Amino acid sequence: MALLRAETPAPLAHVHELALGIGGAESNLAIALARLGTPVSWVGRVGADSLGERVLRELRAEGLDVHGTVDPEALTGLMIKERRTSDTVKVWYYRSGSAGSRLTPADVAPGLIEEATLLHVTGISLALSDSARDTVLSAVARAQAAGVPVSFDVNHRASLWCDRDAAAAAYREVAASATMVFAGEDEARLLTGADETASVADLARSIAALGPDQVLIKLGADGCLALVDGTEHRQAAVPVRVVDTVGAGDAFVAGYLAELVAGRPVAERLRTAVTTGAFACLTPGDWEGMPRRHELALLHQAEPVSR
Repeated sequence: MALLRAETPAPLAHVHELALGIGGAESNLAIALARLGTPVSWVGRVGADSLGERVLRELRAEGLDVHGTVDPEALTGLMIKERRTSDTVKVWYYRSGSAGSRLTPADVAPGLIEEATLLHVTGISLALSDSARDTVLSAVARAQAAGVPVSFDVNHRASLWCDRDAAAAAYREVAASATMVFAGEDEARLLTGADETASVADLARSIAALGPDQVLIKLGADGCLALVDGTEHRQAAVPVRVVDTVGAGDAFVAGYLAELVAGRPVAERLRTAVTTGAFACLTPGDWEGMPRRHELALLHQAEPVSR
């Protein structure tokens, strides 16, 4: 999507300037992976408009292998971030009938999934339209048939769903076919139907019972809990002075997947995940703060000036 962002705290009704960029969970993750040195192919649909051109241009500039269908009959989706206070952000979506919502299984080229190391999808696409949901399910089925691992980030967006039960059912369908599932604590409760008495570890075990052998619960400032092949792991967050948390979850997933693809052990995957997540919180924007691999040590060094 295109992204308009208020730079200062105020109601949008009184904001006079907005910064133009791009955003979206899948794009954020893809850029973060590319910056960490992982080759990435991105599949999506944009409108035949200047905003669509901006989206594709930015993704290509970040080194992604872009498979972008340009739709002449629909506009590029838009989101606007309203910074009502210095600590809170409200996101407004304008996606109904957008080019992205018209994604179809035919937009995913033959062989693209079958030749991949891993397929990553999110719950956002499931909410956009019937055709977008069909595209996700088709992609997952193709990955399964080819023996390609499937990564699923729930990424629940309440404003895109009219029914929580429908959202939960859709998430469970994909989670049952996934190799790994990422979720925030509230998303995990939605996915499993668990009440507030269930612990985070209970939530991870309930998700694992659906089928995935790797479950990661993102806990923000409290780090994360991972259940990998039945073994529980915990990782503390990297403390930072937060500017904007949007994109931090996507960065976390990217850090984990980059190390997974590289064949690194769980502990290293988790350390990189919380580090990339912390980096994403340091700057405004959804993806601009994603780190390069050589920058990962910056948050752990004592000397603030490098010479």
